[in-house]
Amino acid sequence: QVQLVESGGGMVLPGDSLRLSCAASGGTFSSYAMGWFRQAPGKEREFVSGISGNGIYTNYADSVKGRFTISRHDARNTVYLQMSSLNPDDTGVYYCAAGRSLFPMTPIHWGQGTQVTVSS
Repeated sequence: QVQLVESGGGMVLPGDSLRLSCAASGGTFSSYAMGWFRQAPGKEREFVSGISGNGIYTNYADSVKGRFTISRHDARNTVYLQMSSLNPDDTGVYYCAAGRSLFPMTPIHWGQGTQVTVSS
């Protein structure tokens, strides 16, 4: 059973940057496409970004393109989400996910989530 543990969330000011990490265990990390989703209060969970198992392909929601960067380090079984120019609309619980493909990103394993709050 794959386990995903997110870290790096917190409260930041508008315009700040933050890096989320997701450590995976219990499976063959490189065989999974990895992704980040988020859920704001009162809203449905939405896709943020994904990266293919080989790390070559990435995908981003339009709302974060140019501001967020996803990467993976297979030797560390970790996927990262570098977030910059954060704004209040980025507030939410960020979930790490593992799936069999990037297009579409259909998670089969989820982390427990980490809270990101952007507020002045």
